[in-house]
Amino acid sequence: MNIFVAKLSFDTQSEDLREAFEAFGEVSSAKVIDDKFTGKSRGFGFVEMDNDDEAMEAIRELNDSELDGRTIVVKKAEPRGDRGDRGGNRGGGHRGGGNRGGGYGRNDRW
Repeated sequence: MNIFVAKLSFDTQSEDLREAFEAFGEVSSAKVIDDKFTGKSRGFGFVEMDNDDEAMEAIRELNDSELDGRTIVVKKAEPRGDRGDRGGNRGGGHRGGGNRGGGYGRNDRW
């Protein structure tokens, strides 16, 4: 199961995340996401655990707990395509983009 972890301290490293989740079972991977330009933490990460029961227990126990001085949010990660309107279609079609109207071109006639 892929687990999303938010509100991390900017000092929290991937190994810190791994250690917190290993208390509940085997961790396949743990990654704090860094900004691609600055290299600094973006304050969230992902943990992968193969055993769903262990993963669910980790989510229950670690959500709203403290890690490196911050109260973290822990939940099952949503696949990128299943986030609803929060990050989906940004323009085109009937929602903008394309022909934005306004003004008249050289060839428009009254």
